[in-house]
Amino acid sequence: MLPNHQSITRQDIARLFNLPLMDLLMQAQSVHRQHFRANEVQISTLLSIKTGNCPEDCGYCSQSGHYRDKTGLTAEKRLEIQKVLASAKRAKASGSSRFCMGAAWKHPSAKDMPYLVELIREVKALGLETCMTLGMLKPDQAQTLADAGLDYYNHNLDTSRNYYSQVTTTRSYDDRLETLEHVRNAGINVCSGSIVGMGESRDDRIDWIHELTTMPIPPQSIPVNLLVPIKGTPLGDKVLEEGRLSVIEWIRTIAVTRICCPTSYVRLSAGRESLTDGEQALAFMAGANSFFYGDKLLTTGNQSQANDDRLMAMLGLTAEKPTPKPKIVNAMTGKAEFDDLPQGCPLSA
Repeated sequence: MLPNHQSITRQDIARLFNLPLMDLLMQAQSVHRQHFRANEVQISTLLSIKTGNCPEDCGYCSQSGHYRDKTGLTAEKRLEIQKVLASAKRAKASGSSRFCMGAAWKHPSAKDMPYLVELIREVKALGLETCMTLGMLKPDQAQTLADAGLDYYNHNLDTSRNYYSQVTTTRSYDDRLETLEHVRNAGINVCSGSIVGMGESRDDRIDWIHELTTMPIPPQSIPVNLLVPIKGTPLGDKVLEEGRLSVIEWIRTIAVTRICCPTSYVRLSAGRESLTDGEQALAFMAGANSFFYGDKLLTTGNQSQANDDRLMAMLGLTAEKPTPKPKIVNAMTGKAEFDDLPQGCPLSA
């Protein structure tokens, strides 16, 4: 038993990381089965609605304008709404229940908001859950997206506070936490995860998970990315020279995340394109219960849909259907509360 989620210590998390792998996987799978259907996974599709020339300097990202001369990525303007909707229809037909839209911005501008509102409404009208990742948000922007019906907002912490300066210098760790607070207060489900394998230590991974457990309501969705090293980016070049993090350590991170946040969705995101069937099966055994469909994640490769369909059939996994996620705004505090699962970490695990 772990204590109240806000009382979980770094020592608790470190003990989990140090368990023999089979013991850790068994515990993670047991926790998973207490809160989710054992063999059901949530499937999302991710589309870049504005690609490249981002003013941020995230050291892992090919979309940063700081590295465009080295990565060779061509910047693109915002996608037309009808093109986005065509992609959303294909996503639904393929079995996705959530459609995620990402834009390479530091933050959306005022002129972008009507475009985003229309996208949310039109995609929801197709019967899909909606998610966006657009950079930092102001309180009024978060509320506008909430009023349009946005279900999830993604804003990753990426790593620990201690290692963060090695990843990004153009926004602070507190900037990220502030955006997540605005999203929560607007009544939007929070999606926030990490990228492991950027040169951080296990202590950094422990600190990142601890950060999740100290939030008022930990993220409803937690992507655990395995870095795809992109030539021309600082962190990509570093990892290509020094070697990638072991897949087993990534799987350990998934399992510990599942145990510490048992009712959050834990998503397999970037990094799957190079994994074997067996490695992906271990990730699901570790408590992952969500992944991205599609041959491409923003600008990086992904497993093909055919491979994913084959793997799901082989493992006996089925796709979760879209479900309404009602929110209630507390009249006393003006802040959002949630009356459904997943709600992040419960009082005990």
